[in-house]
Amino acid sequence: MADPRENASPAAFVTGWPIKHSRSPIIHRHWLKRYGLSGSYDAVAVSEPDFAVFIETLKNGTNGFRGGNVTIPHKEAAFRHSDRPDELAKELGAANTLWLNEGQVHATNTDGYGFTANLDDCHPGWDKVDRAVILGAGGASRAVIQSVRDRGIGEIHVVNRTASRARELADRFGSKIHAHGLPALAEVMVGAGLFVNTTSLGMDGEESTPIDFSSLQAGALVTDIVYVPLETPILKQAREQGFPTADGLGMLLHQAAPGFEKWFGRRPIVDEALRQLILQDIQAKR
Repeated sequence: MADPRENASPAAFVTGWPIKHSRSPIIHRHWLKRYGLSGSYDAVAVSEPDFAVFIETLKNGTNGFRGGNVTIPHKEAAFRHSDRPDELAKELGAANTLWLNEGQVHATNTDGYGFTANLDDCHPGWDKVDRAVILGAGGASRAVIQSVRDRGIGEIHVVNRTASRARELADRFGSKIHAHGLPALAEVMVGAGLFVNTTSLGMDGEESTPIDFSSLQAGALVTDIVYVPLETPILKQAREQGFPTADGLGMLLHQAAPGFEKWFGRRPIVDEALRQLILQDIQAKR
């Protein structure tokens, strides 16, 4: 039997719990309007106990969606309930992008793509370094570690308050990854060409631990996956110490592009107009 969605206006979603904070609808609706495409993109709040049922309604067509984005706390469940996860999602054990194909739910994770595409856009050549330091070993760090490793950086140091969590990620992502507790931060920063904060330090204006970046390689890039505030305390410290920085907003924008292409058939462009649209929304909600 033909899937009725094939002839319908494409519909996509972002789901999480809670979800009202998501800026994904702003991004995708902007692209739909910009390219004159028929379609819709909506935020759908789904609690953890109801997520498996939501995926089942995606598979059988009763919710009308062709696919969508998945955010906290459902990324691991999205991987488990998908029929065809790709290799990125399998290694991460988490998915943030789903799409239907011949009645099966396919899954990938575009967070790492968003991270690297942002740096490619604003700091080309960022990956031409020998050593990277990644602060944090929580769920947000996994895709960053994977993507930095896959770009060929040979020595990646993951530093976390709880060293055992960093060791779990070193075991998961291979011999290029070295795990450390927080006391080792200053030592592993020496000569590094990339510093990435994946923790919530400084999010929403909270205070952050002072960091001395002076031992980094000259011109080393310091980046943060947080984008509220746009310049986190860590980025402010790095800038004041003379290092180039990259904020986390571009990661949010770029990670959305592959899914949009899956659902609506066109690869969108991340540009300044979209960035300003999200910045305006951030300012309006402060």
